[in-house]
Amino acid sequence: MTEALDELKSLIELKQEDAVRRCEVANGELTVHIVTAAIPSFVEFLRVDPNCLFTQMMDVTGADYPERPKRFELIYHFLSMRHNMRIRVKADLVDGEIAPSITSIHPSANWFERETFDMYGIRFSGHPDLRRLLTDYGFTGHPLRKDFPTSGYLEMHYDETEKRCVYRPVSLVQEYRQFDFMSPWEGAEYILPGDEKVEAK
Repeated sequence: MTEALDELKSLIELKQEDAVRRCEVANGELTVHIVTAAIPSFVEFLRVDPNCLFTQMMDVTGADYPERPKRFELIYHFLSMRHNMRIRVKADLVDGEIAPSITSIHPSANWFERETFDMYGIRFSGHPDLRRLLTDYGFTGHPLRKDFPTSGYLEMHYDETEKRCVYRPVSLVQEYRQFDFMSPWEGAEYILPGDEKVEAK
């Protein structure tokens, strides 16, 4: 399989040199990093080229790396039933950059792109109906961004006086627990048998 992936890697680098930033084969998988603007043409190439025939779009998702200049990574997974191979395609985006949609090539990307928008805030140009998919329409923020608070911004509860569900700012009923990582028991302030053998640092 590694030999076939190496051949495919060489073919892609040769035929799509303007789109490809780099390719790598690791752990039996081929990953291709491409230019964001080239996403639709590259995906179409993977779909129709007889040496590729990646006709099954399996997933579209994102990843957030706040320390990078191009914070977000857009990740696609494709399957070729004809050649029994998989490929991963990645494109880097700065915060606020709009990626081209591939729904005209793979209609099944519709909800995947909506989910990626909902969770990461990555927008797709040319998408037929880009709106939230997993959160409420009035939801604030994007939950899979690393800067999104673990408690969220709003919470919903049933208001007995109004007889309906209402939103309010999150209020935590207790402080987060402090964890004592030197002890096998979280938050223990006493020394357990065996802990006294650990040298203080």
